Amino acid sequence: MSEERHIAAIEISSSKIIAAVGRTYGDGKLEVVAIEQEKAVDATRYGIIANLEETSMRAARIIKSLEQRTGVAPRRIKGVFVGLSGRSLKSIPTEVSLSLPEETEISDEVINRLRTDAMRAAIDNTLEVIDAVPREFRVGKSVTHAPKGMIGDFIQATYDLIVCRQELKRNLTRTISDKLGLRIEGFVVTPLAAAHLILTPDEKRLGCMLVDMGAETTSVSIYRKGSLCYFATLPFGGRNITRDITSLNVLEENAEDIKITSGNAIPRDTVSTLNLNGVKLSEVSSLVVARSEEIVANIIEQIEYAGLKDKDLSGGIICIGGGFRMQGMTDLLAQQSTMPVRRGKLPPYVTIDELRNSSLDCEQVVSVMYAGATLCDTECLEEPTRDDIPPIGGVPAADPEPEPEPEPAPRKKSRLMSSFTRRIASMFGGEPTDDSELIE
Repeated sequence: MSEERHIAAIEISSSKIIAAVGRTYGDGKLEVVAIEQEKAVDATRYGIIANLEETSMRAARIIKSLEQRTGVAPRRIKGVFVGLSGRSLKSIPTEVSLSLPEETEISDEVINRLRTDAMRAAIDNTLEVIDAVPREFRVGKSVTHAPKGMIGDFIQATYDLIVCRQELKRNLTRTISDKLGLRIEGFVVTPLAAAHLILTPDEKRLGCMLVDMGAETTSVSIYRKGSLCYFATLPFGGRNITRDITSLNVLEENAEDIKITSGNAIPRDTVSTLNLNGVKLSEVSSLVVARSEEIVANIIEQIEYAGLKDKDLSGGIICIGGGFRMQGMTDLLAQQSTMPVRRGKLPPYVTIDELRNSSLDCEQVVSVMYAGATLCDTECLEEPTRDDIPPIGGVPAADPEPEPEPEPAPRKKSRLMSSFTRRIASMFGGEPTDDSELIE
């Protein structure tokens, strides 16, 4: 087991800014020790930062709160992994190929050349390529997901280019690096990180769809035969339902409460005659059901856009995100499709320390953190220096008084005492040990 490391991650979405710190020992397990969040309404739009100053102020408060939490203090957060999500995030399939000398063994170098060529593919110049995810390879006439070691004179690969609008990364960098002074350890595509952490290998092989419904966007990641085959971000989410309720002369924050407490995506058998602070629950129900059905229909339609059918995804639909907290949304998705539907959950090798942490919708930021922990050996926290430690009682701690030097021994000693002294020294003497051997 390697030395303990701390990982920090931040996710800035349409509804909230959430950051977390975890601890890992290199054995594949992650212990989440602290999570903090703030609302991001009006500071971000569809996952892209709209107000740099307001976003940085809220993020700074979150970082400060994390640094005061048990398990983090007195350390300071110096680096973070940053989640990428938002309306412009999507995949673009592309094919690349290489002609090779006869009887060439496919090596990592060949595969890396293919990936580099895929990353350079011509796309809309307003978009930036974030990653190239391999879908399948063809060596000669054989189709495979693991071409290394195969022999052939031609290799072709299909990649899904993960792209986004350039301002998505640029505004994140300006907020986190420039304004907060934090080191960005890496950008992580949040929906793909969540799929890696939450979906099982069997579900990916059978074919499945991960749906992450946020406030203003919903991401859909479809896997088949173990690999990603479709990824898209839809420009709607739970906030669309909230805004519909505001048409009943309700403030948005009150509309959100009504949606969570009284809304249901599935129409009830009997029409309610109750009023909630002057708002007819029957009207709320009509708005919620209509918008929910529209959202679910668009989610299911992504299967057709991917060129697949329900039977191709026998692993089912896995749901995460705050949008699925509303009553009936998961059940409605199950009613409208022929596939099994379940709520996504973190695997057992990821643990959350505190009860208040586990009550948050934290799958996304934890997924970003886990990806950071497995990608590199970075340490995101640092121990405070003496100058960083706050003074006790407002008075700076005084430097310790130097210990008085021992008085010199008398110059004259008896031969017996000198001999005794040499014998004691020989018993406990020896070369000094090197403490660095104890540090891994």
